[in-house]
Parts: sequence; structure tokens; C-alpha cells
Amino acid sequence: MILAAGRGERMRPLTDTCPKPLLQAGGKALIVWQIERLRAAGFDEVAINHAHLGAMIENALGDGRQFGLRIRYSPETEALETAGGIRQALPLLGDAPFLAINGDIFCDADLAALRAAGETLSPEGDLARLLMVPNPEHHPAGDFHLADNRLHRDGTPRRTFSGIGVYHPALFAGIAPGSRAALGPLLREAMDAGRVSGALHTGYWLDVGTPARLSELDERLRQPAA
Repeated sequence: MILAAGRGERMRPLTDTCPKPLLQAGGKALIVWQIERLRAAGFDEVAINHAHLGAMIENALGDGRQFGLRIRYSPETEALETAGGIRQALPLLGDAPFLAINGDIFCDADLAALRAAGETLSPEGDLARLLMVPNPEHHPAGDFHLADNRLHRDGTPRRTFSGIGVYHPALFAGIAPGSRAALGPLLREAMDAGRVSGALHTGYWLDVGTPARLSELDERLRQPAA
């Protein structure tokens, strides 16, 4: 699932007329880079939620045939936040663990490996596996403590959640469809129960949340390959 329902306030005025996932870097929309990486990792079905200017996303991507996979959409009248958006889309995602990725990041992580590791999730065991990254300058305090591939709400050093994770649908069972719900509280509750694993990615990762970072990514992607 690609999470694409955010308004993109920090990207204004760019997002006044274009949904953030369709902003371009290196000659392609951000969400197209993600779809291509998902396809290369072996995914053949993708669900995308959207709210702000969502029709533009559907018009640009269609049913996914041009990318060699199937795309289905979960429209939201207003953004339901991360957990609420995932819960709304569960009928498209099925009963097995699934990967979810924020629509406003760029990352060179091995998504196939993360998918394989997430296949061990179950209603009785771990409910989530998160990809963590070193803390960027704009988020120096990090989010969670990673130790021995387990995630904890407290402890040091802290790492930043990349916005990429594998989840079991059971994690979202307590959320009513159509309601707003943040992901953080669900994850912290599961961590307290010892049911969240994690891995550290030390390659390239960027939260493309501002025009300056979009320009940074555009410059990087336009550089000739070494």
C-alpha cells in the first residue's frame, strides 16, 4: 500500500494544484519511482489511498498496467491519518501481512527482503516490522529504540521510522472503518507487548517533505550514474 492521502502543507504552494505524490524529481513523479521499485521487488498488486486532488492520482496512474502491476484505490473524503487510511483499505489488502510505504519518501532499501521478513507476522506473534533509518537533521530525536532487531518506545539510541513497514491486518482490528486514527499509538502499544521487530537501513533515504528536499532529490536523480 502506498499512503498518498496527505495534504502536503509543507509543500505549498506546489501542492495547491498537484497532489504531493505526483510532484516530480528526476523526471518522474515521486509515486512512480515507488511503484517501479515495488514492481522490481516482486509486488504485483498495489493499493493507494488518496484524498486531496485524488482524481489526479487515479488519472495519472490508471489501473497500473503501464507499470506491469495492478493498482486499486481507496478514496477518502478527508484524510484519515495513517492507521485510519490503512484500516479503510483493508478490504483491498486481504488477510496476509502487507507492506505499506509513505508516498512522500524516497528510499533505496531492499523491499523484497523486508517483504520476506514480514511474512512471519501473525495475529499471535509480531504484528509489525518497521524499517528504521539514522536520524536526519530535521528529526534529531528519532522515534523508537532499536535493539537486537526489536523496537521499543523508550531507550537509546533512538532511530527514525522510515515510513516503510510490514503489518499484519490484526494490528488495525480495533479501528472502525472510516475513522481517523494515527499509527503511532498502535505501534507503541504493540511494542509494549513485545510484538514489533525492526531493521536499520543505512543507505539512501529522504523524507521529501519540503520544496528544498524535493530539489535535493531532483538534483541527485539527475546526476549521471557512476
